[in-house]
Amino acid sequence: MGLAPYGEPKFKDIILNKLIDVKEDGSFRLNMDYFNYATGLTMTNNKFMKLFNMKRREPENELSQIHMDMAASIQAVTEEIVLKITRFFFKEFKIPNLCMAGGVALNCVANGKILKDGLFKNIWIQPASGDAGGALGAAQAFYYQELDNKREILNIDSMKGSYLGPQFIDDEVENELKNCGANYKKLNLDQIIKDTAKALSEEKAIGWFQGRMEFGPRSLGNRSIIADSRSEKMQKNLNLKVKYRESFRPFAPAVLYEKVSEWFEINSESPYMLLVADVKKSKQLQMSNEQKNLFGIDKLNVKRSSIPSVTHVDYSARIQTVHKETNPIFHKLIEEFEKITKYPVLVNTSFNVRGEPIVCSVTDAFNCFMGTDLDVLVCNNFILYKQDQSDDLLKDYKDKYELD
Repeated sequence: MGLAPYGEPKFKDIILNKLIDVKEDGSFRLNMDYFNYATGLTMTNNKFMKLFNMKRREPENELSQIHMDMAASIQAVTEEIVLKITRFFFKEFKIPNLCMAGGVALNCVANGKILKDGLFKNIWIQPASGDAGGALGAAQAFYYQELDNKREILNIDSMKGSYLGPQFIDDEVENELKNCGANYKKLNLDQIIKDTAKALSEEKAIGWFQGRMEFGPRSLGNRSIIADSRSEKMQKNLNLKVKYRESFRPFAPAVLYEKVSEWFEINSESPYMLLVADVKKSKQLQMSNEQKNLFGIDKLNVKRSSIPSVTHVDYSARIQTVHKETNPIFHKLIEEFEKITKYPVLVNTSFNVRGEPIVCSVTDAFNCFMGTDLDVLVCNNFILYKQDQSDDLLKDYKDKYELD
């Protein structure tokens, strides 16, 4: 998804002719002659490489245009299949509600195309799409179908914003911070909100640890790294200095639900960061002809909107709508940021580095804070600044994580 907008879908026809047989209802069959994942240790085999005249890319190798074109082609085929499935379902069953789960349901670009297709009145996507959410569905199916319990449909988000994981009281947080050797301040919640919003407006990168951990692969404002959406340098800095991953990867905007349609081409809820929509035309900045002709990753450095940190190269954004009912603290923080900047939008990405799971405990959060270039850490009612940490501790983490 992230790499596709840098390329062109040049291989789409080859994929549809050689790799996959797609029927009109969206059902499909892969040609396993080109794949190795069922019996080997790689996803594709030598026959695949010969078909596209390319070598298999190793994880740290530089990205070239062919990789971007391959990403664009696979994304285009995925979207075509998904839309064939959803259009067939609507035609066959005439049901206005669509529920999605499974790994491909995390493809929020394809989900955005379903929303834009306009067939369904309501679209709901399981935030823990994949095996975790499947287990939840199996438990629900057993509870209602096998045990015959009465089902009551509530007019609220029964997933509770997906904030279903562990949480920690202030005493537990303080004990862990002491054990880590941290220097911190304890403030009341209102002051925490004000100080954090001020730091955000000063382009500080912040680890934000509040309440129950999110269930699923997306950080939704409780175990998040947050930053200023207005910053031109934040996307590259977060990717390279905090997340330690490829610079092209986009970040999601966390936006007040009440303001989402003022900033993005969407009028529906997207609480789980699973729908993509374009930034409003009024917020976009048009590119010059010279900028339009830039190659691949060079496009990354072009400012495309008044919220460049969360605007992808095709003017799209993976949106999280923040709701007062499910996350009042995060909602209040964005409101405070809006008071200072007039922008109700923050950068929101998962609180981890590449290859590590999202932080769960306070110790996890502190280790990530110290092992990266994050400026501030907020845990419940405690705030920590990197410059306030002891020189010995800073040196230990610098040596351990080979920081500059």
